[in-house]
Amino acid sequence: MGADTILFCGFSLHAWITIVTVLGMFSILLFTKWRSDLVFLGAIGVLYVTGVLDAKEAFSGFSNTSVVTVGVLFVVVAGLMHTGVLQCIVRYLLGSPNSYSKAVIRLMIPVAVLSSFLSNTTVVSLFVNIVKMWAKKLNISPSKLLIPLSYASGMGGVCTLIGTPPNLIISGLYEENTGEAMNILATTIPGLFCLAVGVLSVIAMRRLLPDRKAPESAFESTNDYTVELQVPSDNPYIGQTLGEVGLFHVKGGSLIEMHHFDEIPLPITEDEPIMGGDHLVYAGQIDELIEVAYTHKLVSADHHVFSIKELDGYSKLRTAYVTFGSSLIGKTIGGSSFEKDNNVMLAAVARRGERINEAPRNVVLQAGDTLLLVCPKHINVNMSSLEDDLRFFDSDAVPNVGYGTIVSTAIMIAMVVLSALNVLPLLQCAFLAAAAMLICRCCNMEQAMRAINWDILMVFAGSAVLGLAIQHTGIAERLANGILNVCGTNPIVVMTAICLVATFATEFISNTAAGAMFFPIMFEAAEKLGYEPYPFLIALMISVSSSFATPIGSPTHMLVYAPGGYRFSDFMRIGLLMNIIILAANIFIVNIVYPLTPLP
Repeated sequence: MGADTILFCGFSLHAWITIVTVLGMFSILLFTKWRSDLVFLGAIGVLYVTGVLDAKEAFSGFSNTSVVTVGVLFVVVAGLMHTGVLQCIVRYLLGSPNSYSKAVIRLMIPVAVLSSFLSNTTVVSLFVNIVKMWAKKLNISPSKLLIPLSYASGMGGVCTLIGTPPNLIISGLYEENTGEAMNILATTIPGLFCLAVGVLSVIAMRRLLPDRKAPESAFESTNDYTVELQVPSDNPYIGQTLGEVGLFHVKGGSLIEMHHFDEIPLPITEDEPIMGGDHLVYAGQIDELIEVAYTHKLVSADHHVFSIKELDGYSKLRTAYVTFGSSLIGKTIGGSSFEKDNNVMLAAVARRGERINEAPRNVVLQAGDTLLLVCPKHINVNMSSLEDDLRFFDSDAVPNVGYGTIVSTAIMIAMVVLSALNVLPLLQCAFLAAAAMLICRCCNMEQAMRAINWDILMVFAGSAVLGLAIQHTGIAERLANGILNVCGTNPIVVMTAICLVATFATEFISNTAAGAMFFPIMFEAAEKLGYEPYPFLIALMISVSSSFATPIGSPTHMLVYAPGGYRFSDFMRIGLLMNIIILAANIFIVNIVYPLTPLP
């Protein structure tokens, strides 16, 4: 007998291999810092080596039209970004509302509309810093607006097939199984209804949104920053005392620590001699302390090649946030080569809006910590090399708004219209739009290639393969039968049950992976009930993108987590209720717009 015919507890050997692989993969993603693309690639490898899938099936995700469409759309978005379309829209949208309710509406509606056609991560990244400044202008805590910002991007993304990857994955799998393509606007009416319900819910539950102090508030006053500096070996003041050269009493600050290599003299006095390699830790006004570094020929404490030339240009302050999964978590900046590798100096660390009162390079970093970095004045920190560890929200790259803005907007609109009217398939429209962006110089080839996120594409491809394995090994059929045994034969009850599980599953796993995993289960359940799967899958699309209760449920939640000064529980307070409310709205509207139709 083959492996597929040997049954254990109702599942074949290949099914158990798939189950263990999926559970193992998500355990690794939840409890380790391994790269998600490599984890998904490893899962594909296991399924191929064990014979669960043949070579064609195991690597079919890389030729999946939905995955290719997502990759091409990255280029289209690059054209919009580099011609200033998003910046132009933001400039004229927010205004000066006179109440919190109006502010939420002015924020969530345009963010949702933009996220319907663009990457929601891109949209939120653009809005975060703007919303923080806007909140200060309106005298509203940023934490009251940043969660609604993230929610709006997720709810807006489900309004079109191109707004969020799970929609493309599910629609692509539907086309493979039925031969029928979904319209790009298939989810628009249900999505807009859920968005309206979501906006009203946020306003009604505003008291559940935390009133946190923004991390930057710890940096608004420059009092009591700590800066660690080092005496280079060619410093002209070596051999003199701290008091003689004016390093004991400094303008705007005070010396709190001094290290003679491994020795820490206590107490520190004016008569302490200065030696090459000494570390001096000051607390006080950041601008005054940086001036001390210049005037006394001191350098960043991390540098090992000591030269006065290293002082040149340190005058620009930038704020960054430690991301979830960052390699810096659990480490100190002083214990790594981070400063030297990136040509920066750590000036201060804040946590949950409060500055940490110790030498910043000795602080053990946590996810969400805010770092104040002293960067070269005329050289930008290479954000692309740091994006896995830090997130900057003060980019100087502001594109010019002009002719290219109009052209890229026209290209985007043409792509959507041609696809919506079924003139051309979505993938062909996306290829034409990407080519037009390059031909019209909305972005250049280098910018286009940089915009393609290969890690995300690997996750999408892996998700599609996992869905295929779940379907081919009979897991989907068994689970569908189990759900029917528990829920009976009422199609709305079955639809609700699967969407409920999918909604909470996507709080902990990628929404793309959740979409691919639950597609075969929902498809099998619909067919066993004797109904067309189409409305069931529309409901599933909305459910797997409705992650509101944990910051790890969506990349956009992680983008606002640190800037809002949030705690993990802040998302759960309002998010659990939002999950239930949007689920109810989803089931209600889908069954009105797409009435259940029996199979012929």
